[in-house]
Amino acid sequence: MTLDQHTQALGLRNAKHLLRRTSFNYTKETLLEFSNLTPEQAFDKLITIQSTKLSEPYDHKPEDNPHGFWTSSPDGSSLDGQFRKKIYVAYWWLYNGLHQNSLKQKMTFFLHTSFTVSKFNAGSSVHFYDHMRLLEHYAFGNLKTMSKKITYDNSMLDYLDNTKNNANNPNENYAREFLELFTILKAEQVGNGDYTNYTELDVQQAAKVFSGIKTQYDRTNIDSDTNLPMGRIDTFRHDKDDKTFSYAFDDTVITGSDTEEGIAQELDNFVEMVFSKEATAISFVRKLYRYFVKSEWEDEVEENIIKPLAQQLQTDNYEILPILKTLLTSKHFYDLDDADNSDEIIGSIIKSPLQICNELISFFKIDIPDPVTESEDFFRFFDFLYRFYLSAAGMALWAPDSVAGYPAHYQSPDFDRHWFSSNTVLARYKLIESLLTGRNKIRYNNRINVELNIVEFVQNNINEPSYATDLITELADLLYPEPISDERKAYFAQNLLEGFPDYYWTNAWLGYTGSGDDTVVKSRLNALIIQMINAAEFQIM
Repeated sequence: MTLDQHTQALGLRNAKHLLRRTSFNYTKETLLEFSNLTPEQAFDKLITIQSTKLSEPYDHKPEDNPHGFWTSSPDGSSLDGQFRKKIYVAYWWLYNGLHQNSLKQKMTFFLHTSFTVSKFNAGSSVHFYDHMRLLEHYAFGNLKTMSKKITYDNSMLDYLDNTKNNANNPNENYAREFLELFTILKAEQVGNGDYTNYTELDVQQAAKVFSGIKTQYDRTNIDSDTNLPMGRIDTFRHDKDDKTFSYAFDDTVITGSDTEEGIAQELDNFVEMVFSKEATAISFVRKLYRYFVKSEWEDEVEENIIKPLAQQLQTDNYEILPILKTLLTSKHFYDLDDADNSDEIIGSIIKSPLQICNELISFFKIDIPDPVTESEDFFRFFDFLYRFYLSAAGMALWAPDSVAGYPAHYQSPDFDRHWFSSNTVLARYKLIESLLTGRNKIRYNNRINVELNIVEFVQNNINEPSYATDLITELADLLYPEPISDERKAYFAQNLLEGFPDYYWTNAWLGYTGSGDDTVVKSRLNALIIQMINAAEFQIM
């Protein structure tokens, strides 16, 4: 088992694997392009900076005087409809992700799962927008620096109550989650208030370091490094005493201060202390591995993959791109570092609801209305995705139930199996039907203002659409991680043949191309695509 680099051209199988794990945009054209690239060439392409389709979130309400690009407005925090606007910020991010073949979107969401904030408890809509831009700013950046900057983030300050943390009235919420969930993580409890990696004393001392860091509601305090609005330091509310940490941090003493510069230095010293520990590097690598590779692993992976990557992360001072490149170009990532390359990594993760909808929309080239010039259609469709599909499928986008994030990313022993349950399966199965009919099949049956023309897609993208087996083979090769058997092809073909011989479909397709009447082929293709998308093969990546 090794992190040695895979240097040969990816081929279709590995290109599918890479693109699903690293991007929210998945098309036949991109697959074919990437199949001819080496892993290193593909990685370099995935980290190329791409322009955003929509520069800022857009609000089409109120109808008589839309707030438009309100995040640029000086009074953006005080405008009506803040709850709605925070949802529209999520739409902005999702819309851009669908139009970018970039690792940055996946890494931005990874940082969200690591430094969790829920948009509904994250202050104003503009603060939440700033928070998302901060994550995006550091998606290819430095994890250690990110951990410092997130402490000043207005949304985080609100979400975990650090804006209420004062010297005379400590609030330990942020300090506790910073250690327990965001960075070094809680290990085995070995005593009363002792969690191996840190102790209750360390939580208390960390809260003192964070005391006096407050929200800046009007966004006038701009960070010179990121050019983004940030919180402020209230020197009168800060605990000015020295902070003495436990044996877990080598009894380190951080000198207290009563100036803004000194308080900022306290935070810097604290983060450096936490990130000097091997356990912090290992915790981040385990999160990355679970996010990009596999939810569970054996001791051999821990020793030969996780620990070497953690060492590289520390050596590179927590720069994220070097270890991402090492992992995503490795033979191990492509399951080529042992004798059995068929059953360990490729196809081992159940797709999240977000992954499924993004794949369907991008692969089938569904035309998404413009949020500014086609506002009514855009917001009707994205309301369907957000309020009906994603929520019912168990993924409140950018609003997990707890600060721990989505259970699929942290809760053993099920991990990604949390995405697939009796409570969520209906929405997963009804999504493709909704896209094909242009109606909300999850609830209400109202129009969603977007519709997939499957006949047009097949005609323009499939090489041999008139032969049932060839059509199914090509679709399966693109949609599924692995090739399917002849028995499965025959099973799916019944949707096209309706019990008749193979020539039935050939005649039906030729009849359509000759007359332009797609009534029969549309009905048969809809049935086929629904069954192929809802098959087990498509639910994994």
